[in-house]
Amino acid sequence: MKAEKDKVVAVAYTLRVDDGETGQEIYETVTAESPFYFLFGHQNVLPKFEESISGKAAGESFSVSIDFENGYGDYDDSKKVIIPKAQFKEEGKKNKALLRVGNVIPMQDDKGNQMRGEIMKVDYLGVHMDFNPPLAGYDLYFEGKIISIRKAQAVEIEHGHVHGPDGHHHH
Repeated sequence: MKAEKDKVVAVAYTLRVDDGETGQEIYETVTAESPFYFLFGHQNVLPKFEESISGKAAGESFSVSIDFENGYGDYDDSKKVIIPKAQFKEEGKKNKALLRVGNVIPMQDDKGNQMRGEIMKVDYLGVHMDFNPPLAGYDLYFEGKIISIRKAQAVEIEHGHVHGPDGHHHH
């Protein structure tokens, strides 16, 4: 079976990132024992990543370099904002556990778009958040192997994502 549209592909890989200044560093390693599963052809991974495994079979290796323009884009300082602390109160009380540096919080903008912001600092001005993707501005280097490929179940295709290694998942 080949990696193509409507197939569930499991991959193991090492991802190295390069910010353009300090050289390549290992960012993530996904093992064959705990591979990353995705539904091919449904925009669940970067297009260049998908292109690099298209038509390959289980057991085949892949490697791909993705520059930041084709990855997560350039780092954008305008995506760093300060939000008043009052916006983070729950039932009228400050949630100290939530407002910790490094926490990534799901939020939505005034148009209802879902976004994730990382807390960078909390001070008298408010909560300083960064809404850039974590790998914005980085060139990406993937090296890996296709672990398995299976036909996607109808419900997975309908939902546009994988429901687990064997296709069973409860929302």
